[in-house]
This record gives sequence, structure tokens and C-alpha cells, in this order.
Amino acid sequence: MIRKIVDIKEHSLHQKSKPVEKIDKKILSIIEDMRDTLAAQKDPEGVGLAAPQIGRNVQIFLMQYDNVDKIIINPKIIKKSKELLEGKNKDGKLLEGCLSLPHYYGPIKRSKRVTISYMDPAGKTVTETFEGFLAHIVQHEIDHLNGVVFLDHILEQKAPLYLFDGDDWEEVELPHAK
Repeated sequence: MIRKIVDIKEHSLHQKSKPVEKIDKKILSIIEDMRDTLAAQKDPEGVGLAAPQIGRNVQIFLMQYDNVDKIIINPKIIKKSKELLEGKNKDGKLLEGCLSLPHYYGPIKRSKRVTISYMDPAGKTVTETFEGFLAHIVQHEIDHLNGVVFLDHILEQKAPLYLFDGDDWEEVELPHAK
């Protein structure tokens, strides 16, 4: 079932999510709803979705980018590289965005490589390393599970925020930076 994506202003998006205790029908239903919801996002399209974004504060996210399609449950970051993958300015095209704040993007610095341990939907523990844009996605989604949104990084890194209206990029003021 396609769920409404929670707006970035909602309090629930700023709370730490609970770990999944067991993979049961309820959890599998949440995962199915997340898949349906991410697939339905066309403007803008998404590459990842965390359970809190559909109003479920449990530690699950999925990512679908290129040939990668993963469901990640209870992720723990084991290691991050010191080397950063810097979001570029609007002309460089690598700007981070969020389906909870559609059409807003910013160049956020994140680790270029991240190793995480997580549980897959079959309950198997997996350790995996992600690099480049996939590492960026993983870190963004884990942030959601910890109640952190990308605007928090924009503020912390004093990065610009851009609004894309389909044709033009416009640098805008941060919502609560006045």
C-alpha cells in the first residue's frame, strides 16, 4: 500500500526509531508499504526510504539505486572512511535531497565509504561496505532512523540549500536559520 510520506516538520521524523525485535507479518507489511511508496515517487524520484518517513518509527530502510535493491533492518555503522564524498554545488549535480522535503537539495559532506552490520528480511546478519553514492544513501537513511534529517547537516556544515522547480535552481534561506 502506498503511504503518505511524512513532512520534514513532523515531530516523529526527529525521534530515534526502535529496533526491530522480530521479523513478523507486521514488519513484512511495513517493508511492502515502503517498497510501494518508494516506487510511486516520481516527482522527485527517490533512491531510499526509511520507515519513519511513512510514519513507522522502526529501524528499517530500503534503497533502490542502479542495480542495488536492499532492505536494511537494525543497521549499525561499524566503520566510516575519513575521506569524504562531498556533495557538489548545483552545477556539479551531486546534491542530497529528501522525499520528506521534496525539491530541496544541498551539498552535504559524508564519508566516501561506510561499513555497516544489519539484518536482512530473512533475519540473517550481514556486514557490508558501501562506497560513493551508495554510502551517501546509507548514511542519509541511517540518519532518519536516528531522528536526524538532512537539513540538520545543511545547518551544521553551513551549506547552501537549493530549491529546484523543474527548470531552475534557486538558492533559498534555511527554514529556521533566520
